[in-house]
Amino acid sequence: MSQHKLSVYLKAVLAGIGVCVLAVYLLILPRCGAFFRESYPEFAAWHWPWMVFLWVTGIPVCAALALAWRIAARIGEDRSFTPENAKLLQTVSWLAAGDTLYFFIGNVVLLLLGMNHPGILLGSLLVCFAGTAVAVAAACLSHLVRKAADLQEQSDLTV
Repeated sequence: MSQHKLSVYLKAVLAGIGVCVLAVYLLILPRCGAFFRESYPEFAAWHWPWMVFLWVTGIPVCAALALAWRIAARIGEDRSFTPENAKLLQTVSWLAAGDTLYFFIGNVVLLLLGMNHPGILLGSLLVCFAGTAVAVAAACLSHLVRKAADLQEQSDLTV
């Protein structure tokens, strides 16, 4: 498979993920929030704190998608193993780790404020696990891309 074709596939997958992210944050979460606000009026005061909390989690996700798009573009230019890509992957790792930490701490704070249920906090641990997995995977890829870039640079100097 050529670098250009791989880049096109990666961009298509990233565009699909972006559409899904937009659907979740702009359509599904507001509708779920409205449903819970109408179905459980005793929790109506929790609606906006939860909506803002959840929307803020979308900022690092969108930023990571934008960085992944830049990496896919560089792959299409046949610049897969570069220090720049390693830095971008490291940034994605930090974004995922920060978003996971924010999500966990936010859930605990909302629980302490009486705006969360312990079952939701336990369920959110699955999301935290997924975020941690993304952070670790991006950090490992960053390390490997950096090593490959170093090897490629050494190879270019010896030829």
